[in-house]
Amino acid sequence: GLIILFERPIRPGDVVTIDNITGTVTRIQIRATTLRTGDYTEYIVPNREFITGKLLNWTHSDTVNRITIEVGVGPDTDIPAALALLKSIAESHPNVLREPAPSAACESFLENSIRLVLRAYLASLDQRFPTRTDLNIAVAREFHAAGIEIPYPRRDAALAAMKASAAPEPPGAKQS
Repeated sequence: GLIILFERPIRPGDVVTIDNITGTVTRIQIRATTLRTGDYTEYIVPNREFITGKLLNWTHSDTVNRITIEVGVGPDTDIPAALALLKSIAESHPNVLREPAPSAACESFLENSIRLVLRAYLASLDQRFPTRTDLNIAVAREFHAAGIEIPYPRRDAALAAMKASAAPEPPGAKQS
């Protein structure tokens, strides 16, 4: 507790992730620190976890944070055009910072799609969820308008085909 109080790797109000728990530091005491999660659940974490474990402090020196939006596109997609559209979508959102600037990249080739990733920076963690939602909706709308296919896993189509071709009735079954 004394190390936390004097070195200050965390402070009340910081948003931290420790041991897969993310929350806001609400109270630091000699033996334990209280974290409040987004679900308003409070975790009492022994202070030794902050000293000996891996700690991610999202807001220690700055509240700027990055969101990542992944989208798969069809194999016939004009990749440079799709990347430019992704970047344009981010640049037009009022919560996305101009510096550091948003970026879009072609990350990998998957079985049924090409994986594109948009990275954008926000001034505050409070903006993460609404901005991510806005950007996802804009990507779906703008890609549809531009004729850029967002493919879905083929297993859905295979499952529908299996249901459509139901097994034949066993011999002697009553037919109507």
